[in-house]
Amino acid sequence: MHNDIKKAVDVLKSGGIILYPTDTIWGIGCDATNPEAVARIYQIKQREDSKSMLVLMENPALLERYVNDVPEIAWDLVEISTTPLTVIYPGAKNLASNLIAEDGSIGIRFTKEEFTQKLLQRFRRPIVSTSANLSGQKSPVFFNEISEEIKNQMDYIVEYRQDDVNPAQPSSIIKLWPGGRIDIIRK
Repeated sequence: MHNDIKKAVDVLKSGGIILYPTDTIWGIGCDATNPEAVARIYQIKQREDSKSMLVLMENPALLERYVNDVPEIAWDLVEISTTPLTVIYPGAKNLASNLIAEDGSIGIRFTKEEFTQKLLQRFRRPIVSTSANLSGQKSPVFFNEISEEIKNQMDYIVEYRQDDVNPAQPSSIIKLWPGGRIDIIRK
């Protein structure tokens, strides 16, 4: 796993795109602060860039670096969550502008999965995480379900967990609004 992480980090640092296992499904990822890399993911997925993508982070302590005003409830949600939870925060900052939704929000998930945690710790920046499929197609649950069309466009494909057959759950998604209102997008 150590060598896999080193190769993935080198590719991310050079603005490349990786295919990697997350705490939910296999994802396409890049440096979340690099607009050129983010634009390439939209092209690969054949997706409009008005549809924002989420980012993975390993440590809630970094949240204030990327969100202007973290609603108080966010800390509780992150702390009590036992399953993958993506929270959409208002007031995103210090991320690629083409990653941020039109209303200024960004979806962030704190991963507790070993590989992605170590990857994020080594890379020291948030990483984009979007399903490894063309826009509108079914999200692949396992590595062997990812199309060759997607694989052929990656700069690095992580070897770790390629043979894993334990199905993962997609994350729950909650949107926080200024003033504390919460919308549940996906349970």
